[in-house]
Amino acid sequence: MAESTKSATLTVGDKTVELPIFTPTSGPDVLDIRKLYSQAGVFTYDPGFTSTASCDSTITFIDGDEGILTHRGYPIGELAEKSHYLEVCYLLLYGELPSPTQLEDFESRVTNHTMLHEQMMNFFRGFRRDAHPMAVMVGVVGAMSAFYHDSTDINDEWQREVASIRLIAKMPTIAAMAYKYTIGQPFVYPRNDLDYASNFLRMCFAVPAEDYVVDPILSRAMDRIFTLHADHEQNASTSTVRLASSSGANPFACIAAGIACLWGPAHGGANQACLEMLKEIGTPDRIPEFIARAKDKNDPFRLMGFGHRVYKNFDPRATVMKQSADEVLELLGVENNPILQVAKELEKQALEDPYFADKKLFPNVDFYSGIILEAMGFPTSMFTPIFALARTVGWISQWKEQLNDPQLKIGRPRQLYQGADVRSYVDIEKR
Repeated sequence: MAESTKSATLTVGDKTVELPIFTPTSGPDVLDIRKLYSQAGVFTYDPGFTSTASCDSTITFIDGDEGILTHRGYPIGELAEKSHYLEVCYLLLYGELPSPTQLEDFESRVTNHTMLHEQMMNFFRGFRRDAHPMAVMVGVVGAMSAFYHDSTDINDEWQREVASIRLIAKMPTIAAMAYKYTIGQPFVYPRNDLDYASNFLRMCFAVPAEDYVVDPILSRAMDRIFTLHADHEQNASTSTVRLASSSGANPFACIAAGIACLWGPAHGGANQACLEMLKEIGTPDRIPEFIARAKDKNDPFRLMGFGHRVYKNFDPRATVMKQSADEVLELLGVENNPILQVAKELEKQALEDPYFADKKLFPNVDFYSGIILEAMGFPTSMFTPIFALARTVGWISQWKEQLNDPQLKIGRPRQLYQGADVRSYVDIEKR
């Protein structure tokens, strides 16, 4: 951590405390309150941790007011346009863009670890056929610690490296198998001659009777979805991974915890909620009715996929995702898909409406990624598993960074207790 050059003075009753202030590379100054309780006898109260930095990090930076998202200093737009997912994975994991030799070695290591232990197939078959793919992923990823004992020692740097590669490599296989299982089709094994995104699409859509030839436009769109969801700073699921990791839990348990948190509709389920809203609208002629409801302060209805909790201006990922959505829809068409017809018309009407422009309610990454995945043929139940697949590298990067942090402590938030004061037990016959 950088040296503090400024401080703030806090007076609590008859006590005065000097609190150091740290200046980050980017973003607002940070007030260090670690010694506040020992020096002043008080805690801070911050539900949702919206004003609290839980760690210092060098991985991802977000400025929601300006619509900025960078990974290791590189703007997300440039990475999505000029790079590809596995190169971004390398950047997140190791801090710098790889040389050609380093990238070739990294891609080879990932490609050669995409197979799952064959006995793990029994885990899939233990779930009901109608199990949600996220339920399957939470269970199977957590179970990896029972099969890969040689990469669970978090104190061994090499084992941490092996676990990182295994998780990035096997997550597409696990997600695709979860999908195949829920639709009653046989598993499709990975192929080493395909790139990361193409391999995933083939594992999802090929069948033994007929192979699936991956269209490069679809493969590129999927790769961009992965890239744009790779990491997003200290969000709920990342904080969950870090909290689990702080206890010394093995990497597979930590990532399973992240998947479980991502499953929540307020987090990873946003693009699924967007498609469900489009289905509710049903036909383009009903769009004005729903736009009017979105403007009505007394109506709880919200246009899903518009605006973002973090980005108060625009979502920097949405510009690139819109380009991919346009390319995919041009390739696959929208004529026979009423949901996509509604999506295109809703985008048009919302962008032309001054109300949405004034309130900066622009289509976000979830709106466009949902459109792309729907056009590709994925059911909405697979949207969040694909998000988890993409976010795995971010979770792992944050996990590895935390384990190397000399200030690491087990996470233990405080509380504002408002329950009953101390009272004596009353015997049951006297109550």
